[in-house]
Amino acid sequence: MEVRCTRNCKKKDKQGRCLAEAISIEETGCGAFIRVPEFEPFRADNVVIYDKAGIPSIMVRFSRVTDNELFGGSRRPHPAFVVDGKVYDEIYISKYPNTVINGRAYSLPMTKPEVNVTYDEAVNLCRAKGEGWHLWTAAERGLIANICHKNEVFPHGNTNCGDWHGDNSEKGKTYDGGYKTLTGSGPATWNHDHTPFGVSDLCGNIWEWFAGMRLMDGVIEVIPDNNAAADIDMSKDSDKWVELMKDGKPIRINAEDGGLKFTTEESGMDYDGCEWGDAEFEFDATEQMKELALYPGEPEAYLYADTEGERLPIAGGYWGSGASAGVFYLLLNRARSDSNGGIGFRSAFYGKLDSEV
Repeated sequence: MEVRCTRNCKKKDKQGRCLAEAISIEETGCGAFIRVPEFEPFRADNVVIYDKAGIPSIMVRFSRVTDNELFGGSRRPHPAFVVDGKVYDEIYISKYPNTVINGRAYSLPMTKPEVNVTYDEAVNLCRAKGEGWHLWTAAERGLIANICHKNEVFPHGNTNCGDWHGDNSEKGKTYDGGYKTLTGSGPATWNHDHTPFGVSDLCGNIWEWFAGMRLMDGVIEVIPDNNAAADIDMSKDSDKWVELMKDGKPIRINAEDGGLKFTTEESGMDYDGCEWGDAEFEFDATEQMKELALYPGEPEAYLYADTEGERLPIAGGYWGSGASAGVFYLLLNRARSDSNGGIGFRSAFYGKLDSEV
């Protein structure tokens, strides 16, 4: 099967064919089996980690990088690798959107992604796995988005009721007569790096909660570094939240004139959205904004914002998002009590593995 890319992806030829020669796909009874001849059958950054209940999750390991390596910023480590002031060499992000077993979150292939969970429920399902486990964070999502942008390789996904809007031959395995697909059931182009070893399903299928970022009356607030990965208070009134700043003023997203503007000027409360490429910036994106993928890294992906009250983020899009979906697609418009059949989550892990202690 020939796989074509329509996004700004450097792994394609002039005709849009994926250079991974890419990818031969055999349809089997349990979805699509990915065979990529030029890649090894196993890669060391795909690891299995057991939680305190002794149940495994398949994780993707990311080694420490600096902002300079990612986008030409300073030489400090990207914040995904800094928790409570300690710099970690590696972090681990769920390869798949999570399913739930006995009140804990797991990253497993060919499973139904857990949905109908609130933000706080997602946090608790991840923390229940034990020390170091957490709902993936704004810093970790920003890391992956920056890697995609740097490599000019953006994931496809289930954006058209079971297939990818850009090529309906790219399909996942739907279930229960619906349009959602089983985790990891799509082709390798549905992974963040277009290989079988990448993080799956970041574009479309289901929205995903992530921790450590919010809008508070239009002001962007974060939990610094990757401290949202620690077992800390992330409630509405927690003192762990701090404002993103530019020249001593809080950075805001204003919804105005049918679009969105990043600014330090106050505005009224409203709701709107636009493509990232159409968003206005009163100033160049700061280093911290770039760390968190708050810039037009995927210009055709969408950004929505509700500037009234506390608004928590979901990302990626869902099975009907079409061309709006992507790793940069961001909705800053949810109440922490929201839940529906299109919102799920994934866990991540930091710390020493038992084999390394």
